[in-house]
Amino acid sequence: LEFVRISIINNDKKTLTYLNANSFNLIKEKSEINKVFSKFDLIHADGLGIYLASKFLYRRNGLRERITGSDFYVKLIQEGIKNSWSFYFLGDKEETLNKISNTNPELIIRGFSEGYDFVTENILKTITQLKPDILIVGLGSPKQEEWIIENKNNIHSKVIFAVGDGIKIFAGTKKRGPTIFQKIGLEWFIRFLY
Repeated sequence: LEFVRISIINNDKKTLTYLNANSFNLIKEKSEINKVFSKFDLIHADGLGIYLASKFLYRRNGLRERITGSDFYVKLIQEGIKNSWSFYFLGDKEETLNKISNTNPELIIRGFSEGYDFVTENILKTITQLKPDILIVGLGSPKQEEWIIENKNNIHSKVIFAVGDGIKIFAGTKKRGPTIFQKIGLEWFIRFLY
């Protein structure tokens, strides 16, 4: 959150994404995807697998705590409201995107575009006109990371954040498992059952 705050205050464009077990495997399998991820300013560890791997590989020097994107995006929403940051959302379905303002009526939403059938040139023009502080991109990995790196120089937002299906957190539609399942890292299993 401090990284986001400083980027917005200093008008210093930054790109962020997450690393979970799936994206880690993609990076290891394909060198071109590794190159894309290496161009991000900040990559946050997402999920129990990455946390445990860091502890196994680096022991005490591994990650200090585990925070999922689902937990972080809630905090980003709260900070966004508190600081009057504006958002633009690219990804998911229009039905989901329409729920974001209902779920978070105090969040400043400059606009949104669904992520299945869009024209990049049109989105870039819209973002240039609307000038959101934060662009949330949820196109799935690695498509979202590739899109961000390919277009970041033409995006007029201070923070560009790849969130995968994290857009559903903003919309309040993502099913989360009970807290005990979240803590032991089996929340994915609850989603698998749905």
